[in-house]
Amino acid sequence: MVFIEKGQIDVIDGACVVVDKSGVRTHIPVGSIACLMLEPGTRISHMAVKLAATVGTLIIWVGEAGVRFYAAGQPGGARSDRLLYQAKLALDDEARLKVVRKMYALRFGEPAPQKRSVEQLRGIEGARVKKLYQMLAKRHGVEWHGRRYDPKDWGKGDVTNRAVSAATSCLYGVTEAAVLAAGYAPAVGFIHSGKPRSFIYDIADIVKFDTVVPLAFRFAVKGRDDIDRKVRIACRDLFRAERILKRMVPLIEEVLAAGELEPPQSAPESVPPAIPPASSIGDVGHRSE
Repeated sequence: MVFIEKGQIDVIDGACVVVDKSGVRTHIPVGSIACLMLEPGTRISHMAVKLAATVGTLIIWVGEAGVRFYAAGQPGGARSDRLLYQAKLALDDEARLKVVRKMYALRFGEPAPQKRSVEQLRGIEGARVKKLYQMLAKRHGVEWHGRRYDPKDWGKGDVTNRAVSAATSCLYGVTEAAVLAAGYAPAVGFIHSGKPRSFIYDIADIVKFDTVVPLAFRFAVKGRDDIDRKVRIACRDLFRAERILKRMVPLIEEVLAAGELEPPQSAPESVPPAIPPASSIGDVGHRSE
């Protein structure tokens, strides 16, 4: 992923570049990037958006340090069958509970407690997550007073919260790219609900404490100087080393399969596309030309 804070993103000589206020060009290899995270002070041209869409790079407009989400360049999935399957699972109470139990088991490495509702599992999960944060703080010798930050004043947060926020924003961006590439909807969640990225939080939370949160605590020990940038670079290297993006789509499929429902079939009276879609250069949910 790439975070861009200030500059004009455009296509020059067929390549995507960022031009800063002094005219310096920095090339962006969009074909090998999962997502561009555009922070305040960034402008992007129509040609740059088109090029990113063609090669399957997700564009996300975020607040300072990625702590707020405003919009995504490809909202929703491009596959109606995947969307309907996801919605079918989310609307069936029994299937939804099975999916949530699978998420719990993958996250904590043990089966979820029996005879618990989604709300009860959410409460148990919250208590365990608090203990995980406390354990990491004790292990790394950093002060921890809970997960707190002010999205309207990013600089006021303590160094550990800033590191965790920067790290999780990176994970959310990569997770959203995977969800869209697989053809699912970011807003249709199972544990989380009511937000544009509910399903993103569901999936990212499964791997968060195995990847980016411990990394954030390690960097919090080193101090607050340029902590956001250091954490982002470290996350990028971690994602490459552990091939996080490649793991995400099978993880999504495994979670949804736990619902034990068959994908819905197209209605017999439905009309197929008048113009068959061209073969895509990306995954099943990719919106390429």
